[in-house]
Amino acid sequence: MVKELEEKLDSFDSSVRQSALRKLCGLVEAGAVDLPSASRKVNLHCHTFYSYNSYGYSPAKIAWLSRRRGLAAAAVIDFDALDGLEEFLTAGSVLNLKCCGGFETRVFFPEFADKQINSPGEPGIAYHIGAAIPRGNLDAKLGRFLQKMKATAQNRNIALMNKVNEYLKPVELDYEKDVTVLTPNGNATERHLCLAYARKAQQLFPDSDDLSNFWSDKLQIDAKELDLPEGVDLLMALRAKTMKQGASGYVKAIGSEFLKMKDVNDFILAAGGIPTAAWLDGTTEAERDLSGLLEREMAQGIAAINIIPDRNYTSGVSDDRLDNLVKAVSLAQELHLPVAVGTEMNSFGQKFVDDFDSHELKPMVDIFLKGAYIFYAHSVLERNCCLGYTSQWAKRKFSGRAEKNCFYQEVGFLLSPAKEDLIKGLGENVTTTEILKKLKG
Repeated sequence: MVKELEEKLDSFDSSVRQSALRKLCGLVEAGAVDLPSASRKVNLHCHTFYSYNSYGYSPAKIAWLSRRRGLAAAAVIDFDALDGLEEFLTAGSVLNLKCCGGFETRVFFPEFADKQINSPGEPGIAYHIGAAIPRGNLDAKLGRFLQKMKATAQNRNIALMNKVNEYLKPVELDYEKDVTVLTPNGNATERHLCLAYARKAQQLFPDSDDLSNFWSDKLQIDAKELDLPEGVDLLMALRAKTMKQGASGYVKAIGSEFLKMKDVNDFILAAGGIPTAAWLDGTTEAERDLSGLLEREMAQGIAAINIIPDRNYTSGVSDDRLDNLVKAVSLAQELHLPVAVGTEMNSFGQKFVDDFDSHELKPMVDIFLKGAYIFYAHSVLERNCCLGYTSQWAKRKFSGRAEKNCFYQEVGFLLSPAKEDLIKGLGENVTTTEILKKLKG
């Protein structure tokens, strides 16, 4: 029964997901399912099926699995959308899981127009995050900006698809009929394009030999290695051979086709979130001088940093990747930038949660946990009483980032969904001491 209900959590029908979660919670209450106490593990970068999750996980599914696996906190991050945020926050509340969420997008950073930042082969373009946005239901003005951001990304996808269509003839896609249907609210990504091409090819070449010959010819790879008809090896090869830099369908990134980092940061702040820089691996021209990059980004409004640990080390190996990871985390500490970590799960094989017990990550766990508490505390305080990390109240109350971090970390540690009512309705004149007293009382 549990397995069947968990599968229903990934239905595109929200009513099916809600019903499945209620029944799973009923099993917990009846003692049929045990939920462990919170560990020291967190994942603050989970993509859902509202952009692309390689396992097809919905926001409710991620909340459930996070609680069932004992995560201390979790967050959903979708490309160019907040479609799953309210569902995730609601599920977290029901499950008593510390959670928050936001979005990821690509932006243009004019000051680095001639340097690669964190999007390989694309000078001036940066992956960028709006973290811990307190609500998914935005007012009309903010909603229009979000729609503009989504439309900008979708237009790039369509331009890419048109070029790939030419190369993969007779396998050609219709964006509405073949691509947007693969995600609940039409917010497709390059990875959806790859899946759509794989399925279209299977329709046109039902004979396995014909299908194999088609892909071998188009991708110049022995199709026996590709796990046809839609295995992960095919999808990865298809993306690399037709969509990325140097490929037949590659569309060169032009700064004017992206929203500027400063404008996106202003939107994030207006929506109550935390503008967050995304760190890749320390090897790009801009990231080799990470101190200089972060200084310029902080001038643009960023107040935190996001890191994907799992792709930046190999267990048991000391190398440049691990050195870069350690340096990035250390610099974030020096600058008092909260650190969000996670695994993304938008590529098959990525873990549900990082191995925090590994020799490499264990020394950094306290930093990761501190960041998670800060993001969670911000989300709850901003959602309930506009007293978040980036609020005007916080600017008045704290003399610097270190002091502010200590307060929000403690709030995030003490707070839980079961105790959130304690801080509802607090006003602009409340003191930090009064908030902590309420939570400790």
